[in-house]
Amino acid sequence: MTAPRKVAPEHTLYVSRFASWAPGLAGKDQWLEWAAGNRQISLSGEGPGLDFPEPRWQGMTPGEVKMFKRRLSQVSKMAVQVVHELLPVREDTGMVFLSFRGEIARQYKINRMLIEEGDISPAAFSLSVFNTPAAAASIAFNLTAGYSAIYPAGNRFAHGFLAGAAPVLCGDREEILLVYADERCPPEYGGLCPLNHEPLAFGIILAYRQEDASIPVPLIPETLPALESPREFLKYLYCYGRAAS
Repeated sequence: MTAPRKVAPEHTLYVSRFASWAPGLAGKDQWLEWAAGNRQISLSGEGPGLDFPEPRWQGMTPGEVKMFKRRLSQVSKMAVQVVHELLPVREDTGMVFLSFRGEIARQYKINRMLIEEGDISPAAFSLSVFNTPAAAASIAFNLTAGYSAIYPAGNRFAHGFLAGAAPVLCGDREEILLVYADERCPPEYGGLCPLNHEPLAFGIILAYRQEDASIPVPLIPETLPALESPREFLKYLYCYGRAAS
């Protein structure tokens, strides 16, 4: 049995690639404007079209692809989109899905159905569970290395990030595909919606090896503020190239 790989004492991880999606933003220039505070994400229920070439959809006929996409929520579509942009990945690259709200729009509909009708349909329930976005991406692209779905403890992104990075930090995996996604909070929740509830998704390839274009993520107090929220972390990724140049 091979001994676990030793991790460097500074515990620096590296983002070799990343991708993001949000309504109202398209292209790197607009994302850089957003990172600088000069552009906003649209607070809408729009999702990506998922208009990928057919070979990307593993083992599905065109009709099945059409039905598959039609059934996905905003958060699941966003997760599938960012995973697609990071393909291909290694066969042993597992996925970690992070979210603060999960399938909140479907959960709201189920709660309303229970109140008004006293019952829910099995189909509605099956697509409302927290791990639906990760499962949808795994099915769409035949990702067989497994996935985990994590709700960050204490509503802190850093806790979810470190939990997701654990397989790399302990030497069990050389890299992981970490996906964050949250959809728009239903307006019916009113003041119960969190302050930052605009839809946003991103995916990263997180590894222990540094490559030429890798972005370092030192797990030290000076850089941990970038992990306080998914938005701050994504801004860090977009702004790193500017700061390093």
